[in-house]
Amino acid sequence: MSVNVAYKFGAGITPLQFMEGMQKNKEAFQANYDKFAWQSEEDRAFFEGLQGKSNLRVLILAADWCGDVVRSVPVVFQALEASGLTAEVFILEQHQDLMEHFLTNGGRSVPIIIFADDQGQVLGQWGPRPEHVQALMIEFKRQNPDREAPDYEEKIGEVRKAMAVKYEEGAGVNGSVVTELRKLISGLI
Repeated sequence: MSVNVAYKFGAGITPLQFMEGMQKNKEAFQANYDKFAWQSEEDRAFFEGLQGKSNLRVLILAADWCGDVVRSVPVVFQALEASGLTAEVFILEQHQDLMEHFLTNGGRSVPIIIFADDQGQVLGQWGPRPEHVQALMIEFKRQNPDREAPDYEEKIGEVRKAMAVKYEEGAGVNGSVVTELRKLISGLI
């Protein structure tokens, strides 16, 4: 990627500040944070093994109103805490300039987890959803390109229900997010 995000270093808030400042979905977010559990000791060891060994910086684009943020970001926070990586949260509405670099199929979807080196060069990103969940939205948008169609809202409601089920498949959101983050970070360090 040719994007440099060094201009944003220090302009975000900490994960704790994000959690404390949530105006929407605070209880659900906290519940997901509290119920986090490692699905394997290998995953825990990988993230704990990053402490002091990586110059990666993490920028997290998020919004408290977003259901995907409420499901995935508590897992991201837990994994990053174990890793010791520096992380800052950027509220979508306050950081549109950053969001413009990380659109999902042309749209502003969050969360987006951005990995950069200490000079701000973007090395990789994750989000807005685990791959198996995102596949449902990609297919929905392919089949329903007209947001103004009379049945669009009904259909997107159905796909959101299907996505909620997908989030819990297998090892659930903890397993899929941790696995995907581990794979991504492994390719960056």
